[in-house]
Amino acid sequence: MTDFATFITGLPKAELHLHIEGSLEPELMFALAARNDVAIPFKTVDEVRAAYSFSNLQDFLDIYYAGASVLITEADFRDMAIAYFDRAAADGVVHAEIFFDPQTHTDRGIAFDTVMRGLLAGMAEAEAKHGLTSKLILCFLRHLSEEAAFETLAMAEPWLDRITGVGLDSSEVGHPPEKFARVFAAARAKGLKLVAHAGEEGPPAYVLQALDILGIDRLDHGNRSLEDPVLTARLARTGMTLTVCPLSNVKLCNVASIDEHPIDRMLREGLRATINSDDPAYFGGYIGENYRAAAIARGLGKPELATLARNSFLGSFLSDDEVAAHLVRLDAYVEENA
Repeated sequence: MTDFATFITGLPKAELHLHIEGSLEPELMFALAARNDVAIPFKTVDEVRAAYSFSNLQDFLDIYYAGASVLITEADFRDMAIAYFDRAAADGVVHAEIFFDPQTHTDRGIAFDTVMRGLLAGMAEAEAKHGLTSKLILCFLRHLSEEAAFETLAMAEPWLDRITGVGLDSSEVGHPPEKFARVFAAARAKGLKLVAHAGEEGPPAYVLQALDILGIDRLDHGNRSLEDPVLTARLARTGMTLTVCPLSNVKLCNVASIDEHPIDRMLREGLRATINSDDPAYFGGYIGENYRAAAIARGLGKPELATLARNSFLGSFLSDDEVAAHLVRLDAYVEENA
């Protein structure tokens, strides 16, 4: 019989909610700052980690954007991506659909093409090194205007064959999904998948806007949907995937503690919930730590963990044949390690 921690590590899984800039560990941040002669508002790695005490999403975002300032060259983006994929592979991730925030970089003079070439190089190396496949999701920063989002979508035009979808992140409260209705419609017309952060800090009404106005294919976070029984039943009935991030929810004070996280309730309600790491360098753990923390705190057994992993493939943007192949391997692993 496989012990619990080993079972989680070996469990084949997909990660569907990962901000690649949020995987920038302090050690790499300092290395890139030195390489590029960029000043950052910290003197030591310990000082950076000490700053990772957030009372809300905006507290985190202020440090997140400061950290991203060290990313200048294709090599920087490649190195950051490879560092993430190495950790993800060690946690049993076999497929990842990663967010990137081009406006964070283009607004400070970094070319869109630089970001793309660096990330794609890292993705290619991860597949060659680990057999880990990946897709890119371009996120619009919701605290900026829809016009700025349209400008970013135009920059992405030459790369659309390498971008799977668009998303919506950054400060949620005060920036409802409906603000981006036209640009999401334009992205859909270009054949892109649609996802959006909603119901993290924002109310259930934001989730409804993401569903009914944006027409999303996948819901990022979505925790506050549970406040609305009709919405919860709808999400379960339609099989909408929720990309849940337990340690992030606690770190940003959206959930009081991991002991109060609703991941087990989501499964009981029939929601297609998944576990992900969000911004792991800032929130205390990669996907393995998120699985382990949720399992211990909420009493999830191997069947529930297998369901979460199964949901991650069902909710991915892989082809039906690719999903089926992953599920065969998952079922074989679960049977061998029951």
